[in-house]
Amino acid sequence: MSDLYSVLIRPLVTEKSSFQSGKLGHYVFVVRTDATRTAVKDAIETLFDVTVARVNIINAPAKRGRRGRSRRLVVRRPAFKKAIITLAEGSKPLEIFEGVQ
Repeated sequence: MSDLYSVLIRPLVTEKSSFQSGKLGHYVFVVRTDATRTAVKDAIETLFDVTVARVNIINAPAKRGRRGRSRRLVVRRPAFKKAIITLAEGSKPLEIFEGVQ
């Protein structure tokens, strides 16, 4: 990794991550495949000026599907790595996950 700004790729916005960010204070990001917990923690704390309590990293496998009559397996989406960030008590919520203001 070259710098902290290239660790985070994008926020992952799904129904589950919206619930987690609203009720639990967990935020989900897609990160680089070579990112570590400490690199993700440093990037979040630097970019958003918050205190991170915990970082969980999950390797999401590639999704496969079948194609028509030939029944050959075709990889639809590549594998990716996501990080679930838990902010410390009293930290401000991240604006990137807030609704339209």
